[in-house]
Amino acid sequence: MVTATAPKKVKPAAFKFQPFSRKQKQVLTWWMRESPYHDMDAIICDGSVRAGKTVAMSLSYVMWAMETFDGQNLGMAGKTISALRRNVIIPLKRMLKSRGYMVEEHLTSNSMTIGRHGRVNEFYLFGGRDERSQDLIQGITLAGMFFDEVALMPESFVNQATARCSVTGSKYWFNCNPSGPFHWFKLNWLEDLKKKRALHLHFTMDDNLSLSEHTKNRLKSLYTGVFYQRNILGLWVVAEGAIYDMWDDELNTFDDDDIHPALKVIGKRYITIDYGTQNPMVFLDCYDDGDTIWIMNEYYYDGRARGRQKEDSEYADDLEKFIADGPKPRYVIIDPSAASFKATLRKRHVRTKDADNDVIEGIRAMSTMIYLRKLRVHRKNCPNFLMERAAYVWDDKAVKRGDEKPVKQSDHAMDACRYLVKTIVKPKRLYTA
Repeated sequence: MVTATAPKKVKPAAFKFQPFSRKQKQVLTWWMRESPYHDMDAIICDGSVRAGKTVAMSLSYVMWAMETFDGQNLGMAGKTISALRRNVIIPLKRMLKSRGYMVEEHLTSNSMTIGRHGRVNEFYLFGGRDERSQDLIQGITLAGMFFDEVALMPESFVNQATARCSVTGSKYWFNCNPSGPFHWFKLNWLEDLKKKRALHLHFTMDDNLSLSEHTKNRLKSLYTGVFYQRNILGLWVVAEGAIYDMWDDELNTFDDDDIHPALKVIGKRYITIDYGTQNPMVFLDCYDDGDTIWIMNEYYYDGRARGRQKEDSEYADDLEKFIADGPKPRYVIIDPSAASFKATLRKRHVRTKDADNDVIEGIRAMSTMIYLRKLRVHRKNCPNFLMERAAYVWDDKAVKRGDEKPVKQSDHAMDACRYLVKTIVKPKRLYTA
């Protein structure tokens, strides 16, 4: 007779803190009375990704607030509230609780109540996604403001948030990865430190003692071109010239003989669309094998060049013919703004998915896939894609205004491909490449 035994209970792994580097310790202590910088009004930490900026800054911000105020409101902002919670609040709560702080998060009101040694303050969470975000923060009086990834926020939101900090002794805390040299934050803050009474600390990955050399090298492999200079070297450099200059005509293309015969069986099929009325309409037929995205075919109709625009129903007919040869796509990925065409497709029971249309992050992700040779395009079936790739460049005039974007011409297949990569390729997949 065999007697069953209850499984042993496994204790959850304890949260382990890595030692702080010299620069992180400076962040933790700059506001203390013993520091020569304690009378500054702001701290700015910029530099490379995974440099340990956010961990040290968020912890220091709360420590400063709890040592300085009682019964006050303070603010914390990210590009979105969900990004702020994921990147800042979750690890911050663990650190605070391990140090004896009382932390209670209120999801409905987007706030946290933090207490220690009899003092209690309220921390409100904000998203600084676009110009309308400034309306969210109007009317509140704050004793301090923390901005995570401030370079991704509009100036109007940051100006409104800093203007709310009217409590005596209030301070501002900014962290970011660099953008272009004409970005409003660089011009108005980093180049005006004395007037702003701000301390500036530049971080690299060597300032994060929790990273191994293997991890640093892997991170470095994820970026190329302007994204390497900014995210790895931490430089505020201009985006100029060809966007996908890491492209290799041999390694990023393929012929029929180069693909596995089972790709169309084991790969996930997607159709990605850049919708055009006056501009070209583009469909890309793509297979994802979990490692590499294979762009097998393209549909490219330029109504202006051909002298006749097609209606949504005609494009839908063309799409049905385009996808007929092969398995049913998991999704047809399309720009969220193409409402009429999406409605037409859904009436035909075509499964659609709104594309993630974050242009700069989409370009960065697509650059990484190209650099790693994980994005490959059929040499004969996709002539317009290959032509556009070579002509896809940064808009010099926009860059000088601090607004980075590609030139809006010869970009339709590029947009369709960017929708696909940004929508289906998760950051973890790039990180572990």
